Order: sequence, then structure tokens, then C-alpha cells
Amino acid sequence: MMIIHGYPKMMGGPDLWAKIGSAMPIKGAPGLAVFWGFMAAFAEAVGGLLFILGFLFRPACFLLLVTMGVAAHKHFTDGDGLQGAGHALELAVVFLAMFIIGPGKYSVDKR
Repeated sequence: MMIIHGYPKMMGGPDLWAKIGSAMPIKGAPGLAVFWGFMAAFAEAVGGLLFILGFLFRPACFLLLVTMGVAAHKHFTDGDGLQGAGHALELAVVFLAMFIIGPGKYSVDKR
């Protein structure tokens, strides 16, 4: 599902990346919204694929964990409450747990 959510964002280009990146709590200098938006799209699309393959597993989990944390923060600041942020929080817990546990014995990292 991360790939399905991330691929259209990757293909959306700088305008969509800027919109996505504006959710970053620490916005920094002008123009960084495009970078942060691209990183979120990259984390979802490429990180999701790396997660499935078990290749660069922990870095992928970390990127996905941060992305889900920012998504949850965005939902809370938009007033969506726990109902709106719940899915992002659940996925953040999953990626944190998987980061700690690590890839399985059939992962590319283990080969």
C-alpha cells in the first residue's frame, strides 16, 4: 500500500511535492517544501518496495517511520484528531517495530 500511495506522489512533480512538503513541521528555508515533499513520496514509493524486498530494510523502515510521524502530526494540526491520524500512527508503530526486529531470514539483506 505504501507503493500505491507513493508512486503517484513521485510522478506528481515539484508542484505536488511542494504541497506535500508544506506539511513538514520544520519548514526551513523557502524551497525546502519541494525537497521534503519529494522525500515523503520517495519514502513511500521506494521505501515500500525496499521494505517488501527486505533490502536496506532498516533505512527504509526509518524513512517510512518519519514519514508516518509527519503525516500524523499534519492530521493532528489540521484538527482531525486521533480518528484522522490513527492510520498514520498505526503504521508508524509497525515501522518502528520492524526497524527494531529487522528483516527476516528470507530478506535480500540476509542473503
